[in-house]
Amino acid sequence: MAGIPPSTWTSDQPIVRVSDVHKSFGTFEVLKGISFDVRKGEVVCIIGPSGSGKSTLIRCINALVPVTSGTIRVAGIEVADPKLDKLALRRTVGMVFQQYNLFPHKTALANVMMAPLHVLGQNRAEVEVRARALLAKVRLAGKEDAYPGELSGGQQQRVAIARSLAMRPDVMLFDEVTAALDPETVKEVLVTIRELAEEGMTCLLVTHEMNFAREVADHVYFTDRGVIVEHGPPATLFSAAQDERTRRFLSQVL
Repeated sequence: MAGIPPSTWTSDQPIVRVSDVHKSFGTFEVLKGISFDVRKGEVVCIIGPSGSGKSTLIRCINALVPVTSGTIRVAGIEVADPKLDKLALRRTVGMVFQQYNLFPHKTALANVMMAPLHVLGQNRAEVEVRARALLAKVRLAGKEDAYPGELSGGQQQRVAIARSLAMRPDVMLFDEVTAALDPETVKEVLVTIRELAEEGMTCLLVTHEMNFAREVADHVYFTDRGVIVEHGPPATLFSAAQDERTRRFLSQVL
């Protein structure tokens, strides 16, 4: 199914709609009926203990993991459709992982250029101009010719963000993107994500960075054992959580 141009969305309409999503691996049910909406320009953080299904959920949204039941729609694209046009989805949804997944034998610039060139077949000169601008955007001007092995973890993660942005997505997914980083490099990646959010990019983050979630998110979902236990604006969730599981989790991480 073709997507609907995101420019037709208004801020009160969901650009991402997750409805009663279940996901099982064999007999083990990881997601047990997850439902939520993300509106255009909104920043949503998903928090919760390890094993609560957060990463599985975000992978389902990008069709990296098929759902067992339920529906996910992103910009009008039904992700669970057997006839899903994955290229259309990849144009709409960018994803950044905990591991950078950069091509080690390609420079930073080449990594950013690869998808527009080889997936979309765009003009090389135009792609290079955009890729250089994206590297500058993530504060890596001057690192265009560096290989991943010559970059810090934080720099590699910012190349990965630029690479996802090169497809001009309407929604960005971030799956624990700071988890593998040294503490001193976490901040530079979070600053980049904060700037994207301030520019109006729709962002959905699985994160354990609670202060970041508190400061940047419009809405926070706390998940545990495959369900959404509680959700709300960060000011409410972090200071006045209603559920005992949420309060116990927050007391351990704040």
